[in-house]
Amino acid sequence: MARAATPAITALLAAEVPHEVLQYEHDPRNESFGEEAVEELAAIEGVAPEQVFKTLVVAVPDGLAVAVLPVPAKLSLKAVAAALGVPKATMADRAAAERSTGYVIGGISPFGQRKALPTVVDASALHWDKVLCSAGKRGWDVAVHPQDLIRLTNAVVADIRA
Repeated sequence: MARAATPAITALLAAEVPHEVLQYEHDPRNESFGEEAVEELAAIEGVAPEQVFKTLVVAVPDGLAVAVLPVPAKLSLKAVAAALGVPKATMADRAAAERSTGYVIGGISPFGQRKALPTVVDASALHWDKVLCSAGKRGWDVAVHPQDLIRLTNAVVADIRA
């Protein structure tokens, strides 16, 4: 088998999860990675902004965790903490997020992370037949069935939008 382009794609192939890799031209000057993905992927027929999900790393008392939610939504740290059964959550330090996941900010995928982290997927994912999230590289997204996202990341499903 040929080597996949990213650890996220490797993980999807290994788990035999049906997926589609979507690529767009990432502007290196753009730091609004989620918004860029929404704008670029909206050009693909039928992709709604709420269907494109961002992967955020949060700090919890015993380490790090992952929150996956629609790009247009704001994250409720209180809701993430409740879903994970911890007293509090804060946004993780950029360096800690990159070191733990093995990905750079703007390319953090919920799949194929260096260390599997507790994950919460926003309940709105269940409204779609497919959701898009980072494929592990800026400018690369992967479309998967929400149940595959939840299963492969062992995620808890909760409403984590503010």
